[in-house]
Amino acid sequence: MNRMMAIVERELRKFFRSPTLMLVSMVLPLVQLIILGNAFGGKIHNARVGVVDYDHGEQAVQIKEAFDSIAANIDTFRTVPYDNERQAREDVRTGKIDAAVIIPMQYSRRVLAGDSPKLGLVVDNSDQFMSSSLEAQMQSLVDALNQPVIQPQVVQKISLQIVELYPYVEYMKYLLAGSIALAMYVSVMIGGGMLYIDDKARGVHEGFLVTPITRLELVMGLNIAGAIKAVLSGISLTVIGSLLAGLGVIFHINQVLQLSVLIVVTSIAFNGMMFLLMVRVEDPLVPRAMFGVLNTLLFFPSGSIYPIAAFPPWLRAIAIVDPFTYSIHAFKAILLKDGGWVAIQPDLIFLFLFGIGTLLIATPLFKRTL
Repeated sequence: MNRMMAIVERELRKFFRSPTLMLVSMVLPLVQLIILGNAFGGKIHNARVGVVDYDHGEQAVQIKEAFDSIAANIDTFRTVPYDNERQAREDVRTGKIDAAVIIPMQYSRRVLAGDSPKLGLVVDNSDQFMSSSLEAQMQSLVDALNQPVIQPQVVQKISLQIVELYPYVEYMKYLLAGSIALAMYVSVMIGGGMLYIDDKARGVHEGFLVTPITRLELVMGLNIAGAIKAVLSGISLTVIGSLLAGLGVIFHINQVLQLSVLIVVTSIAFNGMMFLLMVRVEDPLVPRAMFGVLNTLLFFPSGSIYPIAAFPPWLRAIAIVDPFTYSIHAFKAILLKDGGWVAIQPDLIFLFLFGIGTLLIATPLFKRTL
């Protein structure tokens, strides 16, 4: 035990002599959380919608009043009047406006006659998020216009009442779980994988050959040190990220305990995976070349940015064996849902078994020679 702890002490001393490593492991996830959290996932505001009114009747006026109400309240879009459809279409195509609504001739007469008139909506569907948001808003407005003034005695339509379990989750809060996991991964990659290969290339491991340290003690010492670095990064990102995202979980003892256990287990899983990948690598350039590939292969299929249910089968198969998937699922269950131990228990079991399994596989592969 003393020999193993000596390895841990050496690794941590070397790590803390260069605080830049700690900062680097946190900068990328923090920047991602702040930039992506504010750039994506928000609601559309101040979109520009052109209105071409060929009718000028009473029903057309109601539509314009509904548009004014949207602009004054939820502010999804603001209207721009147009004289002809051709110019409105061209401005949508060139990006001057985001969409155009066409109110056809005889619209009011056909509404009063019950002749099912149609409104036209021209959208730039090269931007799916903008177009789908405007389409949903317009469909909601049309549904409201279709409601009769006097409700019939017999209900003719079935309505859906939506019950949301949680308050509106901003994208920064949604992204926080992935940012914490990414910070721990970067810490393991830089403070574990890269330093491990650099020490091997410099001949540091050769010095262990003249000591009585066993292979198991050396492997466990290196991995405990790497796990401690990942835990420090995870704790730092959890505290900073929670404050930035406006989450108060760090002030609740039960959730703090759950997060602490999850961070430790995640660090074991990530460090075991990284050690298994690097245990037989000799060239110090290899981990640097692998960084981007592993980041893409592990982070994006994990459901941190987009739901796994939308993935094709082959990408879903990667997510099943990806430790990021279980770590991020558990972080979301604690940070966003307060799901308790029941919600994160399967994730904790998988991460712990994954970490121990990778270490058991990597130990016999470790060579005490250069």
